Amino acid sequence: MQYTSHYQSPLGSILLAADQTGLTGLWFEGQKYFALHLDRENEEREIPVFEKTKQWLDIYFSGKEPDFTVPLHFTGTDFQQKVWNILCSIPYGQTATYGEIARQLASERGVSHMSAQAVGGAVGHNKISIIVPCHRVVGSNGSLTGYAGGIERKIQLLQLEKADMTSFFIPKKGTAL
Repeated sequence: MQYTSHYQSPLGSILLAADQTGLTGLWFEGQKYFALHLDRENEEREIPVFEKTKQWLDIYFSGKEPDFTVPLHFTGTDFQQKVWNILCSIPYGQTATYGEIARQLASERGVSHMSAQAVGGAVGHNKISIIVPCHRVVGSNGSLTGYAGGIERKIQLLQLEKADMTSFFIPKKGTAL
C-alpha cells in the first residue's frame, strides 16, 4: 500500500508518496511523468517518513544542506536504480554530466562504454525529485536540459544550492524544456 501527502514548496506544490519501506515518489504537481507509478490504491495519510521528508525539504528550501537522509524505496529497473544511487552521491551545490555518470557505470560494470542517452532516460524517470538530485545533472556542453520538473525549477534548485552557474545555458530546443 502506498500513502500520499502534499508539501507546499517555494517552487510549487509537491506530491509525496511512500510505502512501509520508504519514500517512493516526490513530484512537482504537473511535472513530466507526474505520479506515473503511483499505485491506484493509495491513501492520503501522514506517516513518519512524510514527517521526516517535510523536515528535510524545509531545511533544503531554507538554503541549507540537510544533515540527515530520508529512507528511500526505489522502484525501477536495476539500471535505473544504479543511476539513481549515483545521483545520490553528487554533492550538494555541485553537478555531474550524463557522460560522467555513464563512464562511472561503465567502469563499475567492467565495460568500455555506456550510453549517456540511456543514463539520461534513467535520470528523467527518477521518481524522487530533489532528494535524489537529478537537477544536478547537466549536459557535457553545459546545457541545462533534462529536468522533468522544468528548466526554470532546475535553475532555481541549482541557484538555491549556490552551484556555479557560469558555464551553463538553457538550450534553444530539446525534449526536456
